[in-house]
Amino acid sequence: MLASVDLNLLVVLRALLSERHVTRAAARVGLSQSATSHALSRLRELFDDPLLVRSGRSLSLTPRAARLLPVLERGLADLGRAVAGEPGFDPSSTRRSFRIGMADYLQALIMGGLLRRLAASAPGIDLTVVVFPNQEQLIESGDLDLALTITGREKRTLRYQILFEEGFVCMVRRGHPEIKKQPSLEKYLAQRHVVVSPSGTPGSLVDDVLLERGLERRIALRVTNFLIAPVVVSETDFINTMPARLARQLTKNYPLTLVPPPIELPRFGYCMCWHPRLDHDDAQRWLRQLIASVTKSP
Repeated sequence: MLASVDLNLLVVLRALLSERHVTRAAARVGLSQSATSHALSRLRELFDDPLLVRSGRSLSLTPRAARLLPVLERGLADLGRAVAGEPGFDPSSTRRSFRIGMADYLQALIMGGLLRRLAASAPGIDLTVVVFPNQEQLIESGDLDLALTITGREKRTLRYQILFEEGFVCMVRRGHPEIKKQPSLEKYLAQRHVVVSPSGTPGSLVDDVLLERGLERRIALRVTNFLIAPVVVSETDFINTMPARLARQLTKNYPLTLVPPPIELPRFGYCMCWHPRLDHDDAQRWLRQLIASVTKSP
């Protein structure tokens, strides 16, 4: 069967399945939209499968297409290297877009540094950063290039790289009437707490530690975004227990005081994950190295 297949069709197929959009796929492979639509018709006939189906205002992969995409990625990448002899990735001249999964905490922590690096060394690189609870699934399906996530959730089907570990500090407004240094446990529990819960549900690592001691704090406000907490704290007498790196960064823009928590809290880590099919893609490796470098900054 392979001898009768036009390999150019497979290049078009990879673009169509990756972009899930005929116009973008056409631009990616340098064809007109009509030629790309015609190629899609031929591919549907070749594979005896619709490959892309309308789902609302977008296109979705059929199960057959979802299985084909990683095979095409690997096969065409290997074939391209064999033919071209690994020309190498030049970030200074490449025009490309990446999709990254990243919680708002990490966005606030590293996006400034990451964008400055991109502007200086890779002005043609664009990013789309999204927040989804199922980031690992989106990586497996090809909807995300990589994701940054909390360690301890690793899946065997993905690659992982540890980025950094994080601890906690307490954040209050500058001039807080009661807290100017590390508070006693009694004083800490007596405060009104603002808690960041991205899912909007009760519970947190801090509350788990308190519960183990038979203690409970008053959560007077629960929000879903880390960048709301410093606004609330800087304008009230609330207290927030927050990851230390972001808290230190926030003190540059808000009148905040940071003090140690009154109890020992466990540290936690962040890692970067991606699909093994992207292990040897020069552009993907460059992006991963760049993000790892940015996250090393305290």
